[in-house]
Amino acid sequence: MQSLGMIENWPVPTAAAAVVRADGTVAGTHGPTDHRFALASVTKLLAAYAALVAYEEGAVELDEPAGPEGSTVRHLLAHTSGLAFDEHRVMSAPGTRRLYSNAGFEVLGDHIAKATDIPFGEYLRQAVLEPLGMTATALEGEGSPAKDGVSTVDDLVRFAAEVQAPRLLDARTVAAAMTVTYPGLKGVLPGYGHQNPNDWGLGFEIRDSKAPHWTGSSSSPRTFGHFGQAGTFLWIDPDAGAACVALTDRPFGPWAVEVWPAFTDAVLGEL
Repeated sequence: MQSLGMIENWPVPTAAAAVVRADGTVAGTHGPTDHRFALASVTKLLAAYAALVAYEEGAVELDEPAGPEGSTVRHLLAHTSGLAFDEHRVMSAPGTRRLYSNAGFEVLGDHIAKATDIPFGEYLRQAVLEPLGMTATALEGEGSPAKDGVSTVDDLVRFAAEVQAPRLLDARTVAAAMTVTYPGLKGVLPGYGHQNPNDWGLGFEIRDSKAPHWTGSSSSPRTFGHFGQAGTFLWIDPDAGAACVALTDRPFGPWAVEVWPAFTDAVLGEL
């Protein structure tokens, strides 16, 4: 895919990208796809998938208590537990605001570790990474399930293929994860300001009609995924029948706000 070559013009030291179709075939790659990058918040996609495996295995229930009083596993996944961004401090009642929260994912990881009696990083490896052959992916030093993952484009292609045609989870569970949870809630999309509504599924951010946004103007409203402050993103557009991964080693900033949407539009145009 010629559009992937656009990453050569990004103001970053290193970048790699790939597109994988819904049938698992790779439409194209560009750059060092075996290079390990810090994922930052793209880690949350992997952590959420592991949480959904724990749910299907019966280790946890989505509506069991977890986190602040009145909060559940579902609230934590959907960033509606009321926990602050990076502190274990309650800012609002569960289910009333979309407060994007790293702390919430850390509480979620601890909850699953207690329920399974397995450290979360190890549970993630056993539940998701190993079955998918994602051998270059890990939580660094048993780090935060919110932001401390490292991976390669090659590994995330495997993950994006799995989400589009699930083998580790029931397809109905994945469909629920990419459906708006607690609709109509306002909130801040980090890096892009206030959004009303700020829609989210179970760990997956949902594009809907958000503006501005890190995906493209031609991305369908059903597009879902995540971007990270490490200059990374993964989106899946069900209407296009494809997913795109791009990893860099320059922190997110105005450069990304400028180049990512045009890149996504070019990829979609070529599909």
